[in-house]
Order: sequence, then C-alpha cells, then structure tokens
Amino acid sequence: MSKPSAIREMSDEQLQHELREAQQSLFRLRVQAATERNDVPSNVKKLRRNIARIITIQRERELSKV
Repeated sequence: MSKPSAIREMSDEQLQHELREAQQSLFRLRVQAATERNDVPSNVKKLRRNIARIITIQRERELSKV
C-alpha cells in the first residue's frame, strides 16, 4: 500500500500499471473471501483505498492538463 506522496511521484504509465495490479489483487482477495480462505480480511479495505488513491491522482492530473 502506497502513500499518496509516493503515488504522485509515479509516471502515468506506472500509475496505470499499479492500478491494474491492485484491481487484480482485489479480485483475488474477493474470491478468497467467497471461498472462506481469506487470511487477512483487512487487506480488502486497504486495497480498495489504494485503488481510490490512484484513481484520484489520475483524475487530478487529468484536470490539471485542461
């Protein structure tokens, strides 16, 4: 899980890659939760917040270009 300052230092391509990886990890955790094999349920919350941070920073960059 990255801090917002670390996420802001990433390039657009790195952000897109990080977002894709986080979404895939979240999917895997949800499948584990559905099959009752999820060891750390708090990881779902952490990943969701990290995805939200990445999307927010992407949106900030998009709006600053306009």
